[in-house]
Amino acid sequence: MAEFREWLWAHRNYFLIVLIPLLALPLPLVINTSEAKGGYAIILMALYWCTECMPLAATALLPIVLFPMMGIMTSTEVCMQYLKDINMLFVGGLLVAVAVESCNLHKRIALRVLLLVGVRPALLLIGFMSVTAFLSMWISNTATTSMMLPIAHAVVKQLSDTEEQADARELGQAGRDNQALELSEFREGKQAKAAQGKVETRSVEDGENEAERRRKAREEKYKSLSKGLSLCVCYSASIGGTATLTGTTPNLILKGQLDLMFPGNKDVINFASWFAFAFPNMLMMLVCAWLWLQCMYLGFNLRKSLGCGLQNARDHEAYQVMRNEYRKLGAMTYAEANVLALFSLLVALWFTREPGFMPGWASLLFNKGNQTYVTDSTVAILVALLLFALPSQIIRSPLESRKEGGKVKAPPGLLTWQVVHERMPWNIILLLGGGFALAHGSEKSNLSQWLGNSLIPLQNIPPFGISVLLCLLVATFTECSSNVATTTLFLPILASMAIAIKIHPLYVMLPCTISASLAFMLPVATAPNAIAFSYGNLKVIDMAKAGFMLNIIGVFTINLALNTWGAAMFGLNEFPSWANITMTGP
Repeated sequence: MAEFREWLWAHRNYFLIVLIPLLALPLPLVINTSEAKGGYAIILMALYWCTECMPLAATALLPIVLFPMMGIMTSTEVCMQYLKDINMLFVGGLLVAVAVESCNLHKRIALRVLLLVGVRPALLLIGFMSVTAFLSMWISNTATTSMMLPIAHAVVKQLSDTEEQADARELGQAGRDNQALELSEFREGKQAKAAQGKVETRSVEDGENEAERRRKAREEKYKSLSKGLSLCVCYSASIGGTATLTGTTPNLILKGQLDLMFPGNKDVINFASWFAFAFPNMLMMLVCAWLWLQCMYLGFNLRKSLGCGLQNARDHEAYQVMRNEYRKLGAMTYAEANVLALFSLLVALWFTREPGFMPGWASLLFNKGNQTYVTDSTVAILVALLLFALPSQIIRSPLESRKEGGKVKAPPGLLTWQVVHERMPWNIILLLGGGFALAHGSEKSNLSQWLGNSLIPLQNIPPFGISVLLCLLVATFTECSSNVATTTLFLPILASMAIAIKIHPLYVMLPCTISASLAFMLPVATAPNAIAFSYGNLKVIDMAKAGFMLNIIGVFTINLALNTWGAAMFGLNEFPSWANITMTGP
């Protein structure tokens, strides 16, 4: 029986692939409406995504098969959802991120900031969290966590080693002082020598006890610091990704589904508007997370943890670890300088394209009337193309050119396709496309409208209460499902609900999108958590205790931001006119 259970568990994915569609099949067969057929597709994809019986990207291709066969959409209409403007924004942003990673610019930035912060425990938490959050705003959360955790553990190990050496020196000096005292009293007579022999014995025993006590205290101290740093890195990677539109996939899904379901929304969500709302919220979450982790792993004595400007030999030796790592990078190369310049150009163009409070360069130069010709994806692809076009080294004259194998060889570009092929997560593009296809199918089958109407009783609850409840639901759901799947499944339903109860769609869609990134409680919830857990110093209970409170804090800060500057920015207190023209069915 035990062998059968083991065999069954090993082959569970194949059983799930077959059983899930069969068990859900009575829904479209018995009810036989377009809503039931759309519901069947959503149930099938949701369970496949949650169980991961098939790769997430492969599951995202199911609408191409299901919707045409069930008569909801033609194959051409479904396939068009897989490569939209928002997918190109994602591709362009990722290409720039790959270039930053390939030239090690992100590591230079990280180490430079850490050298400025210092190595006091609380400052270390601040330093690692701020650097990780900043980097994850632009490059993938997984890559950021993978880079920062080894640095964090190297610093902790050096701090522990230097404290161990200092303790050994102190105890050794105490032993030498005892030997000098014994020699002095020996000269005063045998009686004094006998008395000192007893003192020496007690001194040796006390020294051994003191050494053991210090060892245990040191191990416990740096075990807690190591846990705190591991959690601060993985949590701040998830938090930092919420600050920019391209920082994490759920943000792009919101933008894509908003444009799909509300085509007349006048580009209410773009890079600049998202950043203006989400960046202050990210800072609030980051500060709250730092205070919570500080209290959990370093204690409530902030003055002691911060060090109040004091430095000692142990801090200096640990500081040298980071300085040595920084020196290994050498001077900034031509390629790094160019990538940094293009990255800065990209961010500047994103912010100034349509800043909101004044006409942007796109409106002045390219966009005409109500037609938007240039979007954030245009800028991202432009900068990405420049990365392929510009050389990674200064081009020398014919006389100065170096020859390889007897032939003159031109320097490669700042970004090559081989590097892109190795590091680009192409599966996310299919995930985005599958999400847009699923949302469009839900609209065409009238399923979204039906679900929204069924949630009309929620209008008796104040909008603030609705937002908080939905954020808690999404934050819980994302612990056991990918944040991409969570936002893909929830956003069409939330949009329909907002139409049905006449509240601003962004009032529920925006906070729930950010809440999908609050996956703090379980190692399997998100890739940064899994990487931190793989180092072996964390237990599930450690992550659960720290993450539970951070989920609550995150939901609170998101709704605080939503009802203060978010309401003013997006006009969330009024039902927008552009939300009246959708959800009309096929």
